[in-house]
Amino acid sequence: MTAEAARNRLFSETFAKVAEQVDDWTAPTPVPEWRAKDIVEHLLDWFPEMLHSWTGLSLEPRTESTLLKRWRVRADEVQTLLEDDAISGRAVEAGPFAGQELRAVIDQLYTADIFMHTWDLARAADVPAPLDSQYAADLLAGLQRMEDVIRASGQFGTAKETDSTHSVDRLMAFIGREV
Repeated sequence: MTAEAARNRLFSETFAKVAEQVDDWTAPTPVPEWRAKDIVEHLLDWFPEMLHSWTGLSLEPRTESTLLKRWRVRADEVQTLLEDDAISGRAVEAGPFAGQELRAVIDQLYTADIFMHTWDLARAADVPAPLDSQYAADLLAGLQRMEDVIRASGQFGTAKETDSTHSVDRLMAFIGREV
């Protein structure tokens, strides 16, 4: 299993474990306009659109009876893609990441998004978020190098001040969360 596939499996499972602890799917989140359910919906919805437009590959909309079931099926689908070297090793055909291996693009965008939104969901549920501090430090360093690009995308909030020295807190403050 590649490092990207292993990381995605770990982060998807961590997200699912946090999701299992959500008692109120309408609870507010650190993203002011979202409720807990919106975090899962976001992770279910944006990736298939990107995957199809950049590679021609399709994932069907999830229709399982609960958000958690829908998440688990989607996570399995993405994991299957990552574990298939013939698919994950091929170059992305279109978009800003054209020419890069699909596994690297999934890792940089989707797996990182799962990681960050695990924190959001844990905050909404008022449960611990067991997140890897070294990965958070590495992700923060990468995002800081491209701050102008991520801020211009509109997908990240204005950086917040934090006195915390913990890398997860610093990452989340950088992407606009109050920690």
